[in-house]
Parts: sequence; structure tokens; C-alpha cells
Amino acid sequence: MKYLLVIVVVLMGVWLWRSRRDATSSGSRPPARPAQPQQMVQCHHCSVHLPLAEARHGRLGLYCSEDHQRRSEP
Repeated sequence: MKYLLVIVVVLMGVWLWRSRRDATSSGSRPPARPAQPQQMVQCHHCSVHLPLAEARHGRLGLYCSEDHQRRSEP
């Protein structure tokens, strides 16, 4: 019974030490900025949705890849 009490006290000490260490180290970093919402568009060939910034512009519409643009626009 005495050993069980010693193990519990040691584990609580380790837990307290780690929680304080994590709390002080995370306070030094600036908070991360949340991602800004982006306009989503649909690929003319396969209908997959992707951000407008990543879309390829073609004569018939927007595409998710060069391959899909080439297949749709002969």
C-alpha cells in the first residue's frame, strides 16, 4: 500500500511539472491567425470543388488541373 501511494504522488508530480512547462512554453508563441475563407469554384471537366486561387482558367471555364483543361479544350 505504501508503494502505491508513492507511485501516485510521483505521477501527480510529473503531471503537474509537465502541465506547467507546457503552459509557459505555449505563452511565448503568438496565436495563430485563422485561415481566411476562400471562394470555391467547380472544375468544368470533373466537377470537383477547389479554391479559386488554385484553379486553372481556360476558354470554357475553370479547371482543377492542366490535364483536365487539355481534355476539355481540344
